[in-house]
Amino acid sequence: MDGRTPELYWDSTYAICVALMEQYPHKSPIDVGLAELVELVIALPGFDDDPDMYTERILLDIQNVWYEECN
Repeated sequence: MDGRTPELYWDSTYAICVALMEQYPHKSPIDVGLAELVELVIALPGFDDDPDMYTERILLDIQNVWYEECN
């Protein structure tokens, strides 16, 4: 790794999940609603996508992978 923050896009589900676990280790995907998830993802270092270009399916995929990685 060269130490740079990866560029994150809405379809970077796994990379977003890893970044969420690193940035918000105290958060549980079970307790995060979809509206809050949008805010958390957009605030991640390296997020470089249109903040309005998500769908509910993308958010649910992120939340599901995040849950699986935490357990």
